[in-house]
Amino acid sequence: MYNTSFIKKILLAATVVLLYSCDKDFNAIGDDLIGDDHFGLESEKYDVIAYNQEVTPIQSNALVTNALGIYDNPVFGTTTANYNTQVALAAYAPSIGETPVIDSVVVNIPYFSRLISTNTNGTHVYELDSIYGKQADATLKLSVYESKFQMRSSYFDNGTQLAQLYYNDQNSDFDTNKGTLLNDDEDQRQNNQFFFSAVEINEKTKDKDNKDVTTLTPPAMRLKLNKAFFQSKILNAAKEKLSAADVFQEYFRGLYFKVEKTEKPSNMALMDFSKGKITVYYKAKTDITTDPDDTKENRTIVINLTGSNVNLLQDVKDTDYQNAVAARNMTTGDKNLYLKGGQGSLAIIELKDFGSKLEEIRKNGWLVNEANLVFHVDAEKMAVKKTDNLQAQEPKRVYLYDFKNSTPLLDYSADGSSSITSDARMSKVIFGGIINVDATTGRGSTYKIRITNHIRNLIKTTTAVNVKLGLVVTDDISIITSNKLKNRIQLNPQVDPNEYFSEAPRASVMNPLGTILFGNNIPAGDSNYDKRLRLEVYYTKPNK
Repeated sequence: MYNTSFIKKILLAATVVLLYSCDKDFNAIGDDLIGDDHFGLESEKYDVIAYNQEVTPIQSNALVTNALGIYDNPVFGTTTANYNTQVALAAYAPSIGETPVIDSVVVNIPYFSRLISTNTNGTHVYELDSIYGKQADATLKLSVYESKFQMRSSYFDNGTQLAQLYYNDQNSDFDTNKGTLLNDDEDQRQNNQFFFSAVEINEKTKDKDNKDVTTLTPPAMRLKLNKAFFQSKILNAAKEKLSAADVFQEYFRGLYFKVEKTEKPSNMALMDFSKGKITVYYKAKTDITTDPDDTKENRTIVINLTGSNVNLLQDVKDTDYQNAVAARNMTTGDKNLYLKGGQGSLAIIELKDFGSKLEEIRKNGWLVNEANLVFHVDAEKMAVKKTDNLQAQEPKRVYLYDFKNSTPLLDYSADGSSSITSDARMSKVIFGGIINVDATTGRGSTYKIRITNHIRNLIKTTTAVNVKLGLVVTDDISIITSNKLKNRIQLNPQVDPNEYFSEAPRASVMNPLGTILFGNNIPAGDSNYDKRLRLEVYYTKPNK
């Protein structure tokens, strides 16, 4: 049951909406949305066992958003994110015209951004979202190549058609199959000194009547591409090569985006490449047979960045992080839980103590009013700074799920609450997992997740299995699909030789960030002993 202040707190939480950004920069409102006044209820706390689990190479194709860039995380290490995508003509069998001559070729991929203000002359000021690492003076060497790697959507195995998966560790496959460098313009800002710019795009083009057209659009990656390549590949192509999707995807296999460090700090952006497009601007005669002197008109061909794609994520792990994950204790649990997205790590949680009390709870007739897992952030470890003097950016949400079956918990499914912002990723606020920020430091303090229905079901249904739970960082709470590991991992053969770790939530692969939480194995007398992970259940207990 929720207390009477619930609606007031919803209204209070809504006042922080302006502080919320499109890039999953969730505000610390999770705890405040759920009442903590448990007057008249009795609390019981149960020990848990929680330990780290490394995520090995994992499927990273068909993600909703993809990372591009290099993020130097002072806690977890360096992540480099490249990207490969197929391309598709906006319209097949195009009428190119006679004697076409190319004017320019531009690829445009919008960033996540928000409008800050509008100037008196009608131009706009934007701020970028989803940028990780140092933003001022950060640059990358960006190379965009023709991809010669044929990405398939499916394959046949013994007569059965299966989806083709691609994995984050396949960068060498695409790098060794790259073709012509396409962003070879003299402007160094689009290649050797590339940076994610928040400046509005001011595009000046010509219409069919050769009149000037000015278009203002939000910030985007906008690169000039090699004209000779597209003159040959598109305008001079044999008609059959542009006639259908399957033929075109074999003929023009896609683009490969590769990043490298420069002498300056680097950073990373999350982007929706599916909204990107290549526009080929050219001139051509309309009908040379009827009028040989016909003036050429301005035309365009649009190529969309759609089809099979893969985010190629490469990590160089920090030594402390690598050692902590490698030394995990599956018997007594770990002191710290390291959660990181991409090919990172997650935590496994076992409610063994609570499970051993189930018969007692049933016998006593205790009624569960609320059950929570509260994860405390190890603020000291997360406060580390490296040479750029920046602290690690923190994931704004974590996701708890049924690890054994890779499915949502009952509390997730039962939560129909919508987002208090325009972003659907802020839905399911009752289930929680939203970061709670310390008012003094401005850094994360806790993540609280309600598992009331999950606990009730274990008590009520004697056949219900007290499954292991998984905890990951998440980029989008609405995405519950899991991605396959390249090779499944046997978890603990001494305990259960048939138990394997074979997949992790897709939304975790999409999130490049990480956090360090306190686990359960904190010795008494330690200053952080009270922050150890425990299950807290509020009961209504009948009078004896």
